[in-house]
Amino acid sequence: MRFVFFIAAAAAAIASATPSLAAEPAPTTTAAPVSDPARIAAARQTVDYVFPLGTYARLMNGTLDKMMDSVMDSTMKLPLRQLAGLSGVDTDNLGEASMAEIMEIYDPAFKQRMQISTRTMMGEMIPLMTQVEPDIRDGLAHAYAGKYSAAQLGELNAFFATPTGKAYAADSYLIMMSPEVMAKMQGFVPRLMEQMPAIVEKVKAASASLPEPRNYTDLSKSEKARLAKLLGISEAQLEKDEKAKADTSE
Repeated sequence: MRFVFFIAAAAAAIASATPSLAAEPAPTTTAAPVSDPARIAAARQTVDYVFPLGTYARLMNGTLDKMMDSVMDSTMKLPLRQLAGLSGVDTDNLGEASMAEIMEIYDPAFKQRMQISTRTMMGEMIPLMTQVEPDIRDGLAHAYAGKYSAAQLGELNAFFATPTGKAYAADSYLIMMSPEVMAKMQGFVPRLMEQMPAIVEKVKAASASLPEPRNYTDLSKSEKARLAKLLGISEAQLEKDEKAKADTSE
């Protein structure tokens, strides 16, 4: 079940990190120093339009949770055979039942449980994201200053100052999470699941030349001592824990 939640969270994160760039002009090819005060000031004005304070609260309060629900629904409808195959489990004996059908037996309240979990998580994350929002805005200002000339930023800001421009800018970061876009993005998870086995094989092939990860028994005495120190436990406790794990895996 952690895997299903991970897919939903990952898809939401990908979508939330993708701003709408449809109305932005092409970046300049002759970049002036980003430290140019006039250019930075113009960029900060642009950020005030496209990423005003409170954007993360708007994004996460009623937008991301709905998207998480949508992605979760799509994932839960996939055959269990398809999901289990990604973890290397033998799927020959699995039928075509979906994860949703399985969870109806194990946990009839699973959907509500996940909705409560995501909404609670989003509610707790809003204050944290709001704290870092000024830093994000500062980063965006420097990014805009690096991408666009002072003249281009002036043109953007002139447009954003109009009623139409102001309406567009206020929602430009959120438009990717609109119901219309999300309805199309629901098809992403099934496609990802279909392609994942091939992707996993390509990853294995690409990393085949790398040495295998070492076991605890492969470590030198000094490496074991360093590992224990990093973990904040004694070497004796580390030795005991590793022996217990080895006995369990046998």
